[in-house]
Amino acid sequence: MNSHGIYTLANDVVYDQVIALINSIEVNIGTDIPICIIPYDDRLTRLKQEIATRDNVSLYDNHESIQRWENFAREVWSAHPLAQQKRFAALAAMRVRFQRRYAAFDGPFDKFVVYDADCLAMHSLDRVFAKLDTYDFVFDDWEHKKPIEVAALDLKAVEKSGIFPIEELRPKLHCSSFWGSKRGFFNAEELAYIQDRLINQNEVTWLRGISEAFLFSYMTLWGDRSLFNFTLSPNPQDRTGNCADADKFIEQDKVLYNQEGLKPIHRIHYMNYPSIDFTRLCQGEDVNLYHQDLFLYYRFLKQPDQKPSELKKPSLGVKTNRFIQKTITKIKKKLVN
Repeated sequence: MNSHGIYTLANDVVYDQVIALINSIEVNIGTDIPICIIPYDDRLTRLKQEIATRDNVSLYDNHESIQRWENFAREVWSAHPLAQQKRFAALAAMRVRFQRRYAAFDGPFDKFVVYDADCLAMHSLDRVFAKLDTYDFVFDDWEHKKPIEVAALDLKAVEKSGIFPIEELRPKLHCSSFWGSKRGFFNAEELAYIQDRLINQNEVTWLRGISEAFLFSYMTLWGDRSLFNFTLSPNPQDRTGNCADADKFIEQDKVLYNQEGLKPIHRIHYMNYPSIDFTRLCQGEDVNLYHQDLFLYYRFLKQPDQKPSELKKPSLGVKTNRFIQKTITKIKKKLVN
C-alpha cells in the first residue's frame, strides 16, 4: 500500500486531457506521487501505451471493486423518478460508469485526492493531505453556494424530513471534480445502509437529478464523517475559484492564481467543455477555450515537437457541417424518445 496517491477516471476519449493532467501533476505536485487511472470503460489502448512509459502511473485493476460501485449506482438510479421517464433512461445507464471513481475507497492509497480528467493541477496537495489528518473528506468547490433551485439536493424536501435543517445541510453540499479522502470508507455494510435509505425510504427523491456528484453529496451525510471545504475556510487565502469558464485567474510561469489576491489554486477545471474540443485543440484548431494555451503547454510538455505551431479557426463549411450533424443527432434522439 502507498500512503498518498492520486486518482482520476478516464478512457481514451479523454486521452489529451489525461496527459495534460498527469504532466501538470508531475510539474506542480511532484514526480514521485503515484497516479492511478480508474477505467471509465474498456477503451484504453492509448492510455495503456502511455502508462507503460511512466513509472508513477498505473491502471486500477480491482474489477470486483468497480463492479460493486456500478451495482450500487445501478440500483439507486433505477429507483430515481427521472429514470422512469424514457428520455432519462439512457442517462441513468451512462451515469453508472461515473460511479466507478469511488473505487478509490478500495484502492491502494491510504490518503488520496481525486481529480476530474478535465483538470490541470496548479498547486501542491500538502494542504489537502494535512487536512485529511483531521477530516475524513476534503473539498474545494462552491456547490454549497448554488441557488436552492439547482442545488445538488432538494433542500426543501430534505428539510421536510426533519433530519437536516437547510442551514445545516447547505455547507455539506459538494461536487466530485476534486476531493480528498481515505481508503476503507463505504464498505459493503455502509453502502447497503445508504442504498436502503435511498430506495426503501424514498430518499432518492432528495437527489436533484441523475448525477454521481449529487449522489456523492448524499453519501457523505451519513456515518458521522467530518468534511472540510476550502471555500468555507475561515482563512480567506484558502477561498479561491477553480472553473476555467467562470472565474478570473492570473498566469505566472505556467501556473494560475486567483485574480483576487494572487491566491494559489489547487486546480483549474475545464468544466462545460466537451472532450472533442480538446481533441480539436490538440490538432491545431482554435476552439476558443479559456486558458487553452496553458492546456497545450501541459499536454505537449514531453512532446513539444508535436504541439501545434499555430491555431486556426474552423472554416464556415466545417462549422456548418458540425451544426448539421449536431441537429441530426438531436432529432434522432427525440424520435427514439
